[in-house]
Amino acid sequence: MSYTTQLLELIDRQDGLVLTRDAETAGIPRYYLTLLAREGIIERVGHGIYLTPDTFEDDLYMLQARSPQLIFSHETALYLHDLTDRDPISYSVTVPIGYHNRLLMNNDLQVYTVKKEWHELGVTESSTVYGRQIRLYNAERTLCDLFRQRNKVDADLLNDSMKRYLTRKEKNIPQLLRYADLFRVSSPIRKYVEILL
Repeated sequence: MSYTTQLLELIDRQDGLVLTRDAETAGIPRYYLTLLAREGIIERVGHGIYLTPDTFEDDLYMLQARSPQLIFSHETALYLHDLTDRDPISYSVTVPIGYHNRLLMNNDLQVYTVKKEWHELGVTESSTVYGRQIRLYNAERTLCDLFRQRNKVDADLLNDSMKRYLTRKEKNIPQLLRYADLFRVSSPIRKYVEILL
């Protein structure tokens, strides 16, 4: 099977979006991406990211594809966990302290930094509206992150999110309280849990 055929099959399997690293992992030289782009079969929409002309851009997936250290957090994760109806104005992401990437200069991003040992804590996966996998913090970590920023976060948003979380069947109160202790927000979170449960 030719590299072109392999690449076309890979693009089809991935619903019209392919990354340079996907092609390389499949053993396809990156030159074939350039060939297909010249023929108009795919177009380069970002560094190492190619789409077919009829494919919608998946912003969340493409952001993380360009910078795998980004983990969706705060208001963005809250929205993805269906703990708020508010569409995020800009995407909130968390990176480890000291991580640098030109992408972080993007004005449409709200970037938070944490200690390296906290960066992967509570990471889970979810699907974008286009069905692609992205990494974000779980609901418990997300709520603790928001409480850490509570002086900058709308009180109604915190209140509504906690109410939604505590009425869920799949809530994990012990984990929420462990994270709250670790992030030193146990007092306000415990108050919410005691009042709302």
